[in-house]
Amino acid sequence: MKELKKQIEIIKVMGMKPNFSELARMYGIDRRTVKKYYEGYEGKPKKRKKPSKLDKYSNEIKIKLSIKGVTIRAVYEKLKDEGLDVGTYSNFSKYVKRKELKPEKTVKGHPRFETLAGMQAQVDWKEDIKLQSRTGETFEFNVFNYKLGFSRYCYFEYRKEKTQQDVFECLISAFKETGGVPKEILFDNMRTVVDITESGRKINSKMKAFTKDFGFKIKLCKPVHSYTKGKIESANKFVSWVLAYDAA
Repeated sequence: MKELKKQIEIIKVMGMKPNFSELARMYGIDRRTVKKYYEGYEGKPKKRKKPSKLDKYSNEIKIKLSIKGVTIRAVYEKLKDEGLDVGTYSNFSKYVKRKELKPEKTVKGHPRFETLAGMQAQVDWKEDIKLQSRTGETFEFNVFNYKLGFSRYCYFEYRKEKTQQDVFECLISAFKETGGVPKEILFDNMRTVVDITESGRKINSKMKAFTKDFGFKIKLCKPVHSYTKGKIESANKFVSWVLAYDAA
């Protein structure tokens, strides 16, 4: 519109009668818009930079988002649970991005790996989670995570320990919850599942007996290739939401 304004100024200085239709064609706008500018319209006023109601929580949001695994949604839900007026999630997310409160990270993409229904599940632990209550009491626990490869259905179970018996009990609970046993289950180098020897990795005898009883095979992740169990890793990010509730 700067060029149009200059043209209008020239017309006024020269005392010419403006041809609104011709000017509209030149600048690709409506003739009524040209007339408005000729009559003194200056365009929409610039928006005032009003303070946001989220500004007072800015520091807390930044601290929570600096915790590895904590998402914007997790912090939003945590503040809402405290009864704070944080508005809608959409505006909250825009505020975080505009203020650059969440550290940027570079993620390399990998090809999607899909399996048929009933074919595979993935298992992992979200280990050594520590949360402190408002009274200063510390809670330490682990979360067993079982995820079906086809439907992405997740089963989580809280455990204080990560013994082999814990794994067996959690797997049985997961089978009951999901209504069956998959043909194979993907594990990493879990100590309760795999023995590491000089000749390589092998499934320990108790776990072999368990797989035989329940009729499934164990598949091990490739060493140093964490993305081979990417489905379960993405589910572990969900478990990380609880870290936003740490009062420490």
